[in-house]
Amino acid sequence: MTAQNETVMIRLDHVSKHYRIYHRQSDRLRELFVRRKLHEEKLAVQDISLNLAAGQVLGVIGRNGAGKSTLLKLVMGVVLPDQGSVSLNGRVTGLLELGTGFNPELPGYENIAFNAALLGMTPAEVADQRQAIIDFSELGDVIHHPVRTYSSGMTMRLAFSIAIHARPACFVVDEALSVGDAHFQQKCMNRIKQFRASGGAILFVSHDMNAVKVLCDQVLVLEQGRAVFTGSPDDAVNFYYRLMADMETDAMSLAAPLPPAPAAGTDALANNSYGTGEVRILGARVVGQLSGSEILTSGEVADFDFDLAADTAMNSVTLGIMIRDRLGQDIYGTNTYFLGRPLSFEAGERASFAIRMAMNLGPGLYTVTAALHDKDNHVSKCYHWCDNLLQFQVAGYAGPHFDGLCRLEPSLHRLAGSAR
Repeated sequence: MTAQNETVMIRLDHVSKHYRIYHRQSDRLRELFVRRKLHEEKLAVQDISLNLAAGQVLGVIGRNGAGKSTLLKLVMGVVLPDQGSVSLNGRVTGLLELGTGFNPELPGYENIAFNAALLGMTPAEVADQRQAIIDFSELGDVIHHPVRTYSSGMTMRLAFSIAIHARPACFVVDEALSVGDAHFQQKCMNRIKQFRASGGAILFVSHDMNAVKVLCDQVLVLEQGRAVFTGSPDDAVNFYYRLMADMETDAMSLAAPLPPAPAAGTDALANNSYGTGEVRILGARVVGQLSGSEILTSGEVADFDFDLAADTAMNSVTLGIMIRDRLGQDIYGTNTYFLGRPLSFEAGERASFAIRMAMNLGPGLYTVTAALHDKDNHVSKCYHWCDNLLQFQVAGYAGPHFDGLCRLEPSLHRLAGSAR
């Protein structure tokens, strides 16, 4: 995972961790006397190995209960591994659970020193960074109020500010970051990017797939405590979606795609698709109504055409699309369930459908992921999922120029009573 000349900040070597689950607290003591097991064992993390180098961002994703929190606690030293070893090079700070390391009865001002000491900061470092911590947190006079009176967002502000000002070599971030307001989340993300650019290493755990794609160099997918995939952010997120689509299938068997019928110009059907196959996508196109091609003008109406085939009679099938930008960020998604237009098929039927919309997008390159599934999402029944099935380009503007990803059709009005 790292080159030989790179400095490894975090190394996990075949790490495993299990927990004892007691149904009653008294069973902990009774077990000592009856000399038989009164607990169940849960293997939270199994045989995990990874290297995180300086300047690298490693993402960790997985379903709830996959072992992400335990992995972070092992890295931070909150729990010790039962097997394997964890090696750290330099100070590691981060956010695990909100409120950890705070005394709720003390004001935020005093908690800065309390929490910073747990992160390894010296009194001199605390004195040097205290005002910067307060300023970054934007808590104002609230910094002198007891932490127990803080909202979760305020607690996150103080925790993040202390952690990032501890001058760590590696920063560990989990879902605690998601409780802040939009302004402060953007501020945190910008600071994380600055930290990365300065050579800091980041271990990033999130359910926000857009953030994972934008920030991370590599992504590790966990399932039932095991590392089932490691690769590029796009590939890892697509693998994660496969896990979500097939709840009962062993993770490692998900690498085998559904073999659909071939279609000219749609290699993604063969390389990036999976599903149960009762109904399939045979071919797809993006066609601008003015350009007649996949090169569109911003604001132009386009058809997303799909050729579908059903092996068996099907009712209430949903056809959905997700448009992503060149960074892999989800820009817009819709499906026939949301539109109130479910699809039905007879056995052996082939049919074509078009999803039509005005492409009010900023100039750039885009991809389209398409899926056939049940109801509003692909989690319970995924018939056919095709990652990056199509691509198109938006070039130039039809109408007023705008900045950003989308056109919101603004208008200007003089308010009644305003001075001339």
